[in-house]
Amino acid sequence: MDSHGRSNVVVSFLVILFLAGNLSQVAVASEEKVELTLYYEALCPYCENFIVNYLYKIFENGLISIVDLKLSPYGNAKINSNGTIVCQHGEWECVLNTVEACAIHAWPVVSDHFPFVYCVEKLTYEGKYAEWETCFQKLNLDAKPVTDCITNGFGHELELQYAAEIKVLEPPHTYVPWVTVDGQPLYDDYTEFTSFICDAYKGSNVPQVCLDLSYPITAPKNTVKPLNNICYKEGNEKSKSTLMEMLSATAASWMHRVGMAESM
Repeated sequence: MDSHGRSNVVVSFLVILFLAGNLSQVAVASEEKVELTLYYEALCPYCENFIVNYLYKIFENGLISIVDLKLSPYGNAKINSNGTIVCQHGEWECVLNTVEACAIHAWPVVSDHFPFVYCVEKLTYEGKYAEWETCFQKLNLDAKPVTDCITNGFGHELELQYAAEIKVLEPPHTYVPWVTVDGQPLYDDYTEFTSFICDAYKGSNVPQVCLDLSYPITAPKNTVKPLNNICYKEGNEKSKSTLMEMLSATAASWMHRVGMAESM
């Protein structure tokens, strides 16, 4: 089976997991749920890795039943004085951040938008970021709400909202992925989010994954991870200029094509 076939299988399997998970979840009052928030950016390889290899498991193991999952696709981007957004990994990052922001807005229920976000992040994880539009077909989704959001400028407004949210974080984020549980950052323990969620949950419908934890939960460590595990704020992660040029040129070509189609 080629990589394209494997990608389709993974996405199809993920959709089945979401459906099965939703059917088997025990009802938990919204006020009892633990808030898990991921602040991230497209094309940060460590954000991709977290979403593709860690975060999706909350749908598989039933943890989603006690979790209010929120995604914030903005990360370390910056806003120029003229209101334009400059992204750490070039123009393609800005495009994909906006794509995912529009998907979250179009399908606000997490079980609806997460499969699409996962699909896009899986493609970027495999270096196929330019194929993001294939996720509509793979998941049998109507592309129009997302593409309209991008082309009419509302996606930019959504990104400004995400920028405002991440700007007021306390303590401030210093890198992505920046994961918080009930507003508290997990720092370099972000891949251990399950244990912190289970510790924070005070309801009676404890999922089996929490009961199966066999190690003590300790407070998150406010430590700095090595550079090769996170994407630092302020553009500290260096990227090859040739790659950035290629990403920007390809993104510009895609946006021009969308603009031409919209004007017809």
